Amino acid sequence: HCTSSSYSKKTVMVDRCFSLRAVYMLIGQREHDIETPHGVLHVTLRGTPKGNRPVILTYHDIGLNHKSCFNTLFNFEDMQEITQHFAVVHVDAPGQQESAPPFPTGNSNMNNCALINRINSVIGIGVGAGAYILTRLALNEPALVEGLVLINVDPCAKGWIDWAASKLSGWTSSLVDIVMAHHFSTDELTENQEIIQTYRLHIAQDINQDNLALFCHSYNSRRDLEIERPVLGLYENTVKTLKCPALLIVGDTSPAVEAVVECNSRLNPTKTTLLKMADCGGLPQVVQPGKLAEAFKYFVQGMGYMPTASMTRLARSRTHSASSMGSADGSRSRAHTSSQMEGATGGPVNDNQTRPQTMEVSC
Repeated sequence: HCTSSSYSKKTVMVDRCFSLRAVYMLIGQREHDIETPHGVLHVTLRGTPKGNRPVILTYHDIGLNHKSCFNTLFNFEDMQEITQHFAVVHVDAPGQQESAPPFPTGNSNMNNCALINRINSVIGIGVGAGAYILTRLALNEPALVEGLVLINVDPCAKGWIDWAASKLSGWTSSLVDIVMAHHFSTDELTENQEIIQTYRLHIAQDINQDNLALFCHSYNSRRDLEIERPVLGLYENTVKTLKCPALLIVGDTSPAVEAVVECNSRLNPTKTTLLKMADCGGLPQVVQPGKLAEAFKYFVQGMGYMPTASMTRLARSRTHSASSMGSADGSRSRAHTSSQMEGATGGPVNDNQTRPQTMEVSC
């Protein structure tokens, strides 16, 4: 598939062009640099295609690569059970893989490219910038994306206040500090010293700093996704929104909570679940891999895959919130009954709650 991306001296688009056909031809071989018309893309492949099933496609956040972002999750026992049923493609953003050379500066003024040699479909798992990129992929190519798991997704462009704040931070803080503040809340930065030190050293030492600066600038220059919650019976098939099922995930102390809630308020409530993880901050896939693997297993079961897989940990621990998370309209409960969540209880029904609601699950 193609998404567009271009690093230049001043700016870089976060979407990236790559061919899923080329990726499929290489499955069975672990790591590859795939030549595209706009540069080299580093991908890591696990497993082989399973019939007509989609491939799990991952995209990491700024300051990370596929290893530091996803290894803890995909090495978890429950997740390995899932990946027996799917091939996995990990994409590293241009120049973010380990020992990456400086990104060339001549690839500029690149437009979105059309999908070439569409093969099968994907289930995307994205974190932060990667969640934004995969959401844009799903909006541009809805037939390609079968489902999305979006961790810490922010659908909004930076406003003027955010832009000014980031400029000021750039003058007074190091790049590593800025990236750390993107991932972790103030409390996390002071309380969880082991994981903080690990990721600070990784960002400072393992990622090419010039390439990282370009990726950060690209993400901070992103456009608003311009998605809109459809109103049932009124232009519901014409508004711009995700057509596929989406699982939004955020830690309860993550800096991204407000952004994720905003994204949730813009999506189709009949196809969206918001999972807020307790005792978890900006990296739920690292801190709570068991809960996330269980949630993902349930998500793919809801899509019709792995019907006989066991469900234990999340099924026991989940509860449903009957309070609003600050949706744009502010008047509706986030909880609603869903046939996909066994044992779910609906929120109170009144005149303001006759429309479908997005499900919020806490665990």
